[in-house]
Amino acid sequence: MIIETLSTFPDMYESVMGASMMRIAQEKGILDFKAHDLRDWTHDRHRTTDDEPYGGGDGLVMKCAPIFEAYESLCDATGKGSIAAPAEPAQGEGAAASAEQAPCEGSDSDAAEQALRDASAAPADREASKPYTIFLAPQGRRFDDACACELAKQDRLLFICGHYEGIDERAYTLADEVISLGDYVLTSGELASMVVIDAVVRKLPGVLGAETGALDESFADGLLEYPQYTRPATFNGMEVPAVLLSGNHGAVDRWRREQSLERTYRLRPDLLEGMELPDADRAFLQSLSTEGR
Repeated sequence: MIIETLSTFPDMYESVMGASMMRIAQEKGILDFKAHDLRDWTHDRHRTTDDEPYGGGDGLVMKCAPIFEAYESLCDATGKGSIAAPAEPAQGEGAAASAEQAPCEGSDSDAAEQALRDASAAPADREASKPYTIFLAPQGRRFDDACACELAKQDRLLFICGHYEGIDERAYTLADEVISLGDYVLTSGELASMVVIDAVVRKLPGVLGAETGALDESFADGLLEYPQYTRPATFNGMEVPAVLLSGNHGAVDRWRREQSLERTYRLRPDLLEGMELPDADRAFLQSLSTEGR
């Protein structure tokens, strides 16, 4: 799988993507990851990616022109690792005000309008190389395990990450999907994209050490995962459940299933709503509901 990110702070990915399972996935050739700097598709001295919002208000809004131009460049790129950013502008070219000073009608407005027109007139034969493009925003689909599984089926993902007060609304026309991690606000889309990328890459065959590792995790079957234990069998007076030491694999499987059901019932009962369960599972949940009556 190819995963790319487009943002103003690409260095944020170095520690996360260079460690643990994300690093292993790349070393195994399962994942090809690249963090692109949105500033490489700007054309002014200050590499400006944001501007003041039309209509006034606090904060700065990310400009759509660099995003469209970067998107076009990434879509036109062919082959892994062959994606190149445009050359840096000459020192005296396209001088514009800094982000703090630039008005909405900046000196590079003509270039911005041209980028939007070029994006709208993209050639039809480029569709084959088009990445599945994701924005991270509060109005998006709530991210969950099912969404991670769907994204893991894609060959190429591109995450376009916002910052500051938000992104010019016109950029969202590039999105195949908009995703939200939840009802809270983060400093940047880079942080949110790291969470999504990690959850997706773990689904790829060969990434986890155990072939079925991802199948037993929380939410994989709609339930919370059962409790886990390891040595020592006794610690500070706390005992590992005897069934796990019994060697009876059938009993262990039943215990784990019931623990998963009980934990979900007590901590996340909303996950059970509308879920189709075998009769044995429903009977066990019914026994929990009648406890203490």
